[in-house]
Amino acid sequence: MTTPPKAEDWLRLDQQICFSLHAASRAFGGVYRVILKDLGLTYPQYLVMLVLWEHGELPVKRLGEHLRLDSGTLSPLLKRLEAAGLVRRERSTRDERSVEVRPTAEGTALRERAAEVPRRIAAATGFDVAEIGALRARLDQLTTALDAAALAGTPGRGA
Repeated sequence: MTTPPKAEDWLRLDQQICFSLHAASRAFGGVYRVILKDLGLTYPQYLVMLVLWEHGELPVKRLGEHLRLDSGTLSPLLKRLEAAGLVRRERSTRDERSVEVRPTAEGTALRERAAEVPRRIAAATGFDVAEIGALRARLDQLTTALDAAALAGTPGRGA
C-alpha cells in the first residue's frame, strides 16, 4: 500500500494521474507509429478501420461516437482513408443529411495484415493477457467516472 502524497506534493508532475496517462499514450503512439508504418496507417486511421471492420457500414456520426471524435476531426481522417482507397463515403439513401462510411475491398483485405498489430502491441507492453485485460477494465471504469463527473458540472467541487 502506498502512502498518499503530502498536501504540498499534490501539485508535483509525478503525482498527476493525467500526466501518467498522457505519457503512456505518447509512448503507445511511438510504438503504434512503427508498427502501423507497414500498413500505411496512422494510429487514428487504424482506429477508424478497427470500428469499420467490426461494424461494417456506419453513418459518420455513429463512427464518431464509437471513437469519441467530432466530425471536424473525423472528416479529414476519412478523406485520407478514402484517397488511399480503404473506405468509401456516400450520402445515405434514407437520410441525405447523413454520410455512410464503409470499408472498400482493399480496406477489408487490410484487416488480415493488421491481425498481428494487437499481438505486437501486447508484446511491447511486457504485460500478459490478464494484466492487459485488468488495465483496460480499470481504464474503462476511469473513463466512465470522468464522463459522469464532466456531465455533473464542475468535477470534484462541493455544492
